[in-house]
Amino acid sequence: MDTVSQASLADDYRRVRAASLALCRTLEPEDMVVQSMPDVSPTKWHLAHVTWFFERMVLEAFSPSYRRYSDAFDFLYNSYYYSVGQMHARPRRGMLSRPTLAAVLEYREHVDAAMQALIGACDDQDMIERVILGLNHEQQHQELLLTDIKHVFSCNPTKPAVATDLKTPVSVAPGEYDYIDGPSGIHRVGATGLGFAFDNETPRHDVLLHEHRIGSRLVTNAEFRDFVRDGGYADANLWLSDGWAVINERGWNRPLYWGDHLESEFTLGGERDIDNNAPVCHVSYYEADAFARWAGARLPTEFEWELAASAEQPEGNLMESRYWQPVPGVDSRQLFGDVWEWTASSYAPYPGFVPLAGSLGEYNGKFMCNQMTVRGGSCVTAADHIRASYRSFFYPDARWQFLGFRLAKDGSG
Repeated sequence: MDTVSQASLADDYRRVRAASLALCRTLEPEDMVVQSMPDVSPTKWHLAHVTWFFERMVLEAFSPSYRRYSDAFDFLYNSYYYSVGQMHARPRRGMLSRPTLAAVLEYREHVDAAMQALIGACDDQDMIERVILGLNHEQQHQELLLTDIKHVFSCNPTKPAVATDLKTPVSVAPGEYDYIDGPSGIHRVGATGLGFAFDNETPRHDVLLHEHRIGSRLVTNAEFRDFVRDGGYADANLWLSDGWAVINERGWNRPLYWGDHLESEFTLGGERDIDNNAPVCHVSYYEADAFARWAGARLPTEFEWELAASAEQPEGNLMESRYWQPVPGVDSRQLFGDVWEWTASSYAPYPGFVPLAGSLGEYNGKFMCNQMTVRGGSCVTAADHIRASYRSFFYPDARWQFLGFRLAKDGSG
């Protein structure tokens, strides 16, 4: 990891913490306590949990004089770190009307003051690395905060907008879907050691890639609508067995947030007409896989994706673009931003993977089972939070995140 000065770390800390509050500027306290499904956490909980992380994992480890703000907060805002104690059940976070939002904001101020003092006084490298981990953790929750409040607002019959000042893109037709030859043979993948990376991006190692072609862009709304109208959701031959069971049990026949007539969708800016040229999003792995089979293709592996992305700058339609919705690609392969891309790869450890020591080892490693890897970030991912080696993961039935896909094929062109 690059050397980071105390001054720059303090600046980064203030910037990231302020960004979380800025995302909430249009929300009312009533908005911030709602939990619309078990996967969604209330906005207030996100603001408290990321603060809990700095208190529990940094202050209590590196500041001997620090005293915990509240044992109740320690219990309520732990997420899944069983090695440090028990926690309130995730599906019941929406029952926490107390502590109030005002109390959570006071908690943030208390921890922020202690953190700034610690950063200014301590140059311990382990502390610095843990703060950087905490900031990246908070950026993950900034993205979750937006996807979760989008789901909350979508359940309101009035379909309110989370933000009314979002940019509206010009819709440009992306052209025919094309496939680009990807590298084959033995290649290195994983974190390069330059800059921050999560432990699940390590160690860097060799992989063998067979001849393949990867999609030149993401699959669009118009293309996915063709799949829907062609009876894609009714053809069992296109679906994995688990996927077929899920869409029938849950009555899925279109992407999440699409209207009944396949012409409108709910966005963070409220209800809008579907942009035919924009990448489709809010589809599960099962839906992406079924579409690929319908199209005579497949999903790329995560390493095919990473090798394609490694040749590109990590730039695209990200949070700072202020679209907060996938937009049509113009002279871009859209490898970064817009949507997290489903890959054909199960979320598993790399050869030689060693999780972080202690409680921080619970961050990624224990989830390496029954989930699929996604790559590339989304339209609500912070621009300085994404890189080619970044791996995230979701269960294959997840749809509430900005999840989309591109296609791939075997062989060369």
